[in-house]
Amino acid sequence: MTTETGIPAGSSRTAHYDRRAASEILSRLARPGLFGTAPPRPARRFDYTATELRPEPGSHLTVSQQLYLDRFMRPCRADEVTSATHRMTWTDSSGIPNTGFYRADGLGPRVPIAVREAVLALWEEIDAETALTERIAGLGPGERTVLEATTTDHEPIDIFRVGIESAGRALAQHALLTDRLPHRPAAEFARGLRDSGIFTAVATRWFWELQASTYRRGMIPVTLQSAGDGTLRYSSGTIATLRAMKEATIGDAHRIMHRATTGEGLSVPDAIARYHDDLDLISRQYALLPAGARPSCLAAVTHRIDGANYSLLPVVVQRFVEVFTELATRCEPVAVPPETEGPGDHPVAAEDRVFYVPDMTCKHCVRTIGGVLESMEIRVVEIDLDSKRVVAEFRSPRNRARAFEALRDGGYNPVGERLDTSPDEPGQ
Repeated sequence: MTTETGIPAGSSRTAHYDRRAASEILSRLARPGLFGTAPPRPARRFDYTATELRPEPGSHLTVSQQLYLDRFMRPCRADEVTSATHRMTWTDSSGIPNTGFYRADGLGPRVPIAVREAVLALWEEIDAETALTERIAGLGPGERTVLEATTTDHEPIDIFRVGIESAGRALAQHALLTDRLPHRPAAEFARGLRDSGIFTAVATRWFWELQASTYRRGMIPVTLQSAGDGTLRYSSGTIATLRAMKEATIGDAHRIMHRATTGEGLSVPDAIARYHDDLDLISRQYALLPAGARPSCLAAVTHRIDGANYSLLPVVVQRFVEVFTELATRCEPVAVPPETEGPGDHPVAAEDRVFYVPDMTCKHCVRTIGGVLESMEIRVVEIDLDSKRVVAEFRSPRNRARAFEALRDGGYNPVGERLDTSPDEPGQ
């Protein structure tokens, strides 16, 4: 017996946290076809501003990077981490402000821009796949219960969008390592990561919060080695460190849940609600793993569907690299000087209530950003995930600047307003 989407009824009726069942639901939704056809993106010029990162004296890491390393990346050492040299800000082709990181001695600002454009293109492609929309509409209550109990984002389209963005993060982060490898153009480097299985390594060896938080801070705890055949691989030290960090994260999550549910007598939902901030930082999803179970990336699990083995991750990676390869030569980054006006204590203008958080990628981010502002007694009027737009009641420009610093300490990079850097055709 199957549901309207073809998902086995037995697995779809699981009314609790179940990563394998959630993975199968997503795979069956995507298996007939995940990507539709979207119009090709033309060549564009992207003006960007760049700020050189300022490491602590005697270190190659900034304050934010060092704090995150010390608190959440044990036993990773500073010498195992590569940091960006610059933070950049630009407006993408959809008119949304973005921030990214690059190394001046690597592939430079082209990669973050082309990554973002590839993400936007693939979002358009899944939106254009009408059969996918129909399959999602046909999900039964059981399937939706599994997704709501297991995933941070509950709507399948949102989950697919976040997965696409995660592939982009992996590419942009590993581009920070290119100065230590034989020179390759950006498109060739992306294909090398795909062919070497690096995207799969990120999905299976990293944990979610490590990728998202280190990306927002412009750092990567990886050493890449080039093999004789041109493929890339993680060093043995990198593999051991990633494993140790993942195990420490799982252990922390289980200790919090055990203390809350046994020592304090809380139900699982109440424990998650009370310790939301702790579990967000160390991964709520690991806290819900059954004892002895190992975490698995939902996209990396292989399922038998319609008589064939299917895994969602290779499909997403293949299409992402294809689109990135096309766009890498069409995105023309042009540096422009940053604005230097500082904050004061005069009243906040109406337009200054609005700002953007480009690295806000999921509902977990929405809650975290809202929590930071509310902890500073700043009333949040609106947070819109799609446009990355936040509206808040700041008391003064200085209060606004301090709120931005608090968000940066949390790994986010707020942008005060839409940048006046509209993309144009190269040469115009």
